[in-house]
Amino acid sequence: MPLVFLEGPQGIRPDAKQKLMREVTDALSAAYHFPDVRIFVREYPAGDVAQDGVAGAEPIRPVCFLEVPELRDLDVRRTLVGRVQDAIATAYQGLANTDETLVMVNHYPLENVGFHGRLQSDDPQIVGLIEQLNR
Repeated sequence: MPLVFLEGPQGIRPDAKQKLMREVTDALSAAYHFPDVRIFVREYPAGDVAQDGVAGAEPIRPVCFLEVPELRDLDVRRTLVGRVQDAIATAYQGLANTDETLVMVNHYPLENVGFHGRLQSDDPQIVGLIEQLNR
């Protein structure tokens, strides 16, 4: 159920991209204990990214959006963000300004997520998993 949208520069090697996706999946799995982690990597040429109003002026600063269920434990969130940032820094070394990677954690309550034609708040198994996660 966790989704990741990673916006970064073009040029990451296929093996580095695969390692990045594995490490981010592992970080999300450790935090959420949920199956079905989906990662979408969006790559841009430098001229298509403006930072402070100027396109191509500096190495791209990656942005990562974590679209995830509610997670109250700040220590778990801190660990998750740190692991995701470390994976991005390793994968984009020399291609991006990874010192300024932004990770946005967007939490969704179960009543705002639909799957298999119903709200996740109507699925007792998912409700139980979220309650256990947030104890």
